[in-house]
Amino acid sequence: MAELISIEAPDDPRLHDYTGLTDVELRRRREPAEGLFIAEGEKVIRRAGQAGYAMRSMLLSAKWVEAMRDVIDGSEAPVYVIDPDLAERVTGYHVHRGALASMQRKELPEASELLAEARRVVVMESVNDHTNIGAIFRSAAALGMDAVLLSPDCADPLYRRSVKVSMGAVFSVPYARLEGWPRGLETVREAGFRLLALTPAERAVSIDEAAPHKLERVALMLGAEGEGLSQKALRAADEWVRIPMAHGVDSLNVGAAAAVAFYAVATGRPEE
Repeated sequence: MAELISIEAPDDPRLHDYTGLTDVELRRRREPAEGLFIAEGEKVIRRAGQAGYAMRSMLLSAKWVEAMRDVIDGSEAPVYVIDPDLAERVTGYHVHRGALASMQRKELPEASELLAEARRVVVMESVNDHTNIGAIFRSAAALGMDAVLLSPDCADPLYRRSVKVSMGAVFSVPYARLEGWPRGLETVREAGFRLLALTPAERAVSIDEAAPHKLERVALMLGAEGEGLSQKALRAADEWVRIPMAHGVDSLNVGAAAAVAFYAVATGRPEE
């Protein structure tokens, strides 16, 4: 059973995992290097545990102790109980959900491992907005995508903001990083996937016309907000596809576009 520990000093070394959560550059360096990530809120903490991530510690305000009692009793990790004002001083923001957990990362699988079992995958290039990463993972989970592949420079899906926006869906969809870009796409093609690049370019065909739901294996490529896919990524694709627009709108936010495209890719997928 976990030990409940009251802490009153913001510089207590036991709170190291939770310091400066709003400092994006600091957390980008620290969390992968130290093998941790932060889960925020009751639902996300529970989903991380259910997905097999080991807990390093929890940081709770007193009123959340009973709500998290079953999680506390099922873990040997220390539970730090602190005043909400102190939590804000430690983390750098108001922890309005009242519950944080430091979780141990797992080793990422190789892209080839995921591709061997998948038929519908997402490939992201240079998506560095954590909100978009979280939204894309949430849609991928909800709409039946099998895996996510990231270019080497994509943001970390386990960064706190990404996990929070995804409502823990980052734990539901397996993901891996491709080695090299765009040469890593050859790994995808060699696994039997047709590479479809989502772009608003005029030469792109309607995603309905491309009929990805009828293809045996599809990899849908998404680019960063605003810039979209790079020219080298577009050249590496087998086909360019677009979402038809109305009322003079030329494009959608990448999170919204992803949801529409995932539905088109996954609906009516071939029978096993």
